[in-house]
Amino acid sequence: MNKPFAANPGLSDRTLAWIFVAPTIVLLLAFNIFPLIWTIWLSFTNYRANRPNAETAWMSIGNYQRVLNDPAIWENFRATAHFLVSSIVLQLVLGFVLALLLNKRFRSHGFWSTAILLPMMLAPAVVGTFWKYFFEPQYGIFNHIVNFFGGPGTFTMLGDVRLSPWAIVLVDTWMWTPYVMLLLLAGLRSIPPYLYEAAEIDRASAWTTFWRITLPMVLPFIILALLFRTIENFKMFDLVDQLTNGGPGSVTELASIHLKREAFEKWRTGYASALAIIMFVSIYGLSLVAVRFLDKVKQR
Repeated sequence: MNKPFAANPGLSDRTLAWIFVAPTIVLLLAFNIFPLIWTIWLSFTNYRANRPNAETAWMSIGNYQRVLNDPAIWENFRATAHFLVSSIVLQLVLGFVLALLLNKRFRSHGFWSTAILLPMMLAPAVVGTFWKYFFEPQYGIFNHIVNFFGGPGTFTMLGDVRLSPWAIVLVDTWMWTPYVMLLLLAGLRSIPPYLYEAAEIDRASAWTTFWRITLPMVLPFIILALLFRTIENFKMFDLVDQLTNGGPGSVTELASIHLKREAFEKWRTGYASALAIIMFVSIYGLSLVAVRFLDKVKQR
């Protein structure tokens, strides 16, 4: 008589889970956690990357005090705040308008949807280079447009102290408004049609419908767009580096541009690490506020 077949249980579900998750954890530790811990340690020292064999002294909170007491840093944060607020407000307004337009079905809807999304598919360095030539005072297309409408002969958009901050706002808005539009369009498409049908039965005006139905239902998506764009714009580097490199003077020198100069031009690695940690804590605090506000909105 044959013995009954005993099934081999093999690996447990927990073991299989660890096998699949372990590579991700290793990569996370290698490329995220370890560099963060290493940066925190460096921020308390006078380490210089161009002198790796020199003796490293412990600075305690000296680097943080120097960063917070440096007037240039506060000017950089002011420039960052101007860029952050101006670009995000424009992107939210324009993105919402475009989302409302594309939410309505019309002929060539697919073509315009794809065309609007094209700028966000490009690399920021490529966009920065393109717009730098576009604004070039001698042969840039922008000057031809200004001249056509009766403007001055040579219009230095990137070389003017007053206009250059708005130039980077314009370029960033051109590139990332489609991203905001995409998020808000998803919010508009998620609104149940019966709410609009009920408003129509009650003879609610278009403004009342927008204020009482559309805006509250899309508000979580607006907060998400605000959160994502705040994080990205706070650490914006490549686009501004290609356009102005912080100039003219230092009017467009964002905190990220200053961080690059301290770390890779002046080689003040410990000082730059302290600035990086301050920027990380700042953006973490802003993100925490946005997430808590989002939770309150969802609970309504």
